[in-house]
Amino acid sequence: MPLSPAAPRKRLHARDIRYEGFLRDDGLIDIEGRLVDRKDHDMTLLSGVRRQGDAVHDMWVRVTIDREMNVQAIEASTDAAPYPGGCETIAPAYAKLAGRNLMHGFRRALSEAMGNVKGCTHLTEMIGGIPTAAVQLFSSLKTREDEGHRKPFQLDRCHALETSGAVVRRYYPKWYRGTHDAVEEAG
Repeated sequence: MPLSPAAPRKRLHARDIRYEGFLRDDGLIDIEGRLVDRKDHDMTLLSGVRRQGDAVHDMWVRVTIDREMNVQAIEASTDAAPYPGGCETIAPAYAKLAGRNLMHGFRRALSEAMGNVKGCTHLTEMIGGIPTAAVQLFSSLKTREDEGHRKPFQLDRCHALETSGAVVRRYYPKWYRGTHDAVEEAG
């Protein structure tokens, strides 16, 4: 269902964030992200005027992981930023997160290593979305979500897929851990 109708308004800003996942020939996986901010009007910054539609931010990341979601490498790049000579200089520092696992404390480690003045707010935000993009990529590598003898990765990682809930009882009965009477039927 879409959002309710909006009040009369004028758009001022658009942010596009896109993630793409790639299976490499060497068996590793690349997750690439791009963040672009644009204004719907000319904007005067201390570093100069950004014309309507020109990127205020245009940033890229590539996170290379293995099949266990261990980070092998991180590369970041800034093509456009409000403060040239400053913003783009921090991008190489993100490489220090290599060796972390996307599913075990990665966002906390990212915040500790690159939060606030230690990093770029926008790169840090974009890299923070990489774990969920990786989960979606991994779902493309399986023939069925419930294959195997291990609990499917996505269970107990969001409200709908809590193992004591009705959705899991309906779609993943093998992994359901609730009581039949305590849970409403899933739609």
